[in-house]
Amino acid sequence: MKYNYEISRQLERELDKLRRKNKKQFEIILKKMSEILENPQHYKSLQHDMKGLRRVHIDKSFVLVFEIVENENKVVFLDFDHHDNIY
Repeated sequence: MKYNYEISRQLERELDKLRRKNKKQFEIILKKMSEILENPQHYKSLQHDMKGLRRVHIDKSFVLVFEIVENENKVVFLDFDHHDNIY
């Protein structure tokens, strides 16, 4: 079952910048978001202060962070940044 989704304001700003500056990476992120919506539990759960969130690596050095809201059948995409800035 495909999940609905929501995108945080912070991530919307990041995606808007990428759409203008790095179209290729922007398209990779959109494709990965679509894959996540098909099976969000497949991706790694985070721990400690990021408990309850999940992540997927994009282009080795970047991370897309999201949260699954099961009772609403929804994925909330929260942030995309360099690995060093996320953790």
